[in-house]
Amino acid sequence: MSQATEQSLNPNLPMLMRAIDVINPGPNSDLHFVEIPLPPPSAQQVLVKVAAAGVNRADLAQRAGVYPPPPGESPILGLEVAGTIVAVGSEADSSLIGKKVFGLVPGGGYAEYAVLQQDHLLFQSEVQGDVEAAATAEVFLTAFQAMLHIGDLKPNGAVLLHAGASGVGTAGIQLAKQLGAVVAVTVGSDSKAQDCYALGADICVNYKTQDFVSELQKFRPQGFNVIVDAVAADYISKDLQLLALDGRIVVLAMMGGRTVPPLDLALMFKKRGQLICSTLRNRSDDYKSQLCRDFISQFGQALAQGVIKPVLAQVFDWQDAAVAHQLMASNAVTGKLVLKIAASE
Repeated sequence: MSQATEQSLNPNLPMLMRAIDVINPGPNSDLHFVEIPLPPPSAQQVLVKVAAAGVNRADLAQRAGVYPPPPGESPILGLEVAGTIVAVGSEADSSLIGKKVFGLVPGGGYAEYAVLQQDHLLFQSEVQGDVEAAATAEVFLTAFQAMLHIGDLKPNGAVLLHAGASGVGTAGIQLAKQLGAVVAVTVGSDSKAQDCYALGADICVNYKTQDFVSELQKFRPQGFNVIVDAVAADYISKDLQLLALDGRIVVLAMMGGRTVPPLDLALMFKKRGQLICSTLRNRSDDYKSQLCRDFISQFGQALAQGVIKPVLAQVFDWQDAAVAHQLMASNAVTGKLVLKIAASE
């Protein structure tokens, strides 16, 4: 869709917008504001005036130069936004203009405007605000994908969530309890354990003070049907010890390192286990559309009513994005960090 057509839908749209860019991607990177053209929505996209953007570990990885955006997507940081639709593409529904929405973007979230696929839109309910909505899509869809789409968790099953106090972990606890599953988590502090118990977790193990393998084997000798692991490295062999027969280990990240120590595959064969590595950002548009539909079909009502919702750790003005990144890197919070996007006057 051309800029001229876009302007005809809303003559108040500016030609340029502010965004946060990365200076010198790598270990010594920095963030600064830049002024760039508004991203014109393609035929099936909408343009959203961004009110808030979620902060995710992928942002830190991209800033460090180790997680580039998919080819052809915005190099600006940010994987999820919330705001108001102000323009639509040539084949999108013009009645959407003015709707309060949130959803995933493959990049470009740390900006005054962002484009979203129409089929990826999630609509804010009366109990949600922009900040809460901006903290929702990435963690709930990631947890839903890992536990149900890939892990095939059943209502009478059991799931182990490593990094249970993370955004994905706190979302996963809520989804699994809505499903009626048994939920175990590992955390790095007793205070995080209490946070996870408050969300409904059945057992929380502080990996810094306890051997989580022995503790969880005592809790559930038959093992866990699904294990969601964001740590990898030496956790994989420990996961295998805790896996139930025909269970699935779903690896979402490599916070502990990309190299796995020697692994005894005999135990994997004995348990008929599966080890699956998964990402969401580089999935196809069709995949994400179906994922959104499936999530809303199963959990949309609970989300709209506020029965499930993201755990908000802290909200920052987007001028303080670097501070938010430092806090996320410290692993000191439970739940999500969000940036409030202040539009230019």
